[in-house]
Amino acid sequence: MSNKEESDKKVAASEAAPPAAQRMRPVVAHDNQAWWDRINEGELPIQRCKECGTLRHPPRPMCWKCQSLEWELIDSSGKGTVYSYVVVHKPPFPGYEYPLLVAIVELEEGTRIVSNLAGIEPEDVKIGMAVQVSIEDVDETLKLPLFRPAS
Repeated sequence: MSNKEESDKKVAASEAAPPAAQRMRPVVAHDNQAWWDRINEGELPIQRCKECGTLRHPPRPMCWKCQSLEWELIDSSGKGTVYSYVVVHKPPFPGYEYPLLVAIVELEEGTRIVSNLAGIEPEDVKIGMAVQVSIEDVDETLKLPLFRPAS
């Protein structure tokens, strides 16, 4: 191959479309691996202290109430209400669609989770509105629990 052909090949490769940007990846470690495994199976679990029964999210090694290190994951209904929310417009970050609806959802079991709202326009979101979890592929390698308006 001549130098010109090699140079043309490099230019063509550099002009190819860059890979699609992905969302930031969650940090998966020993204390939350089981939670993420259940998300990847299409379920929304809640961590519960085995000593005092306190529910908690995000998953962590110790109960904030009784300091027990014993916990389990229980099934959630995936039903909740919008406790609070913000509409993010800026700064735009690759891998996210804007405006981005970020909500604190109070699950019917009593704990809260921070997630994104999907399938609704920002002006239609209301505090107290009913939502339902939807485990969705947000890109080729990441599933997240998003919340959509309950029907």
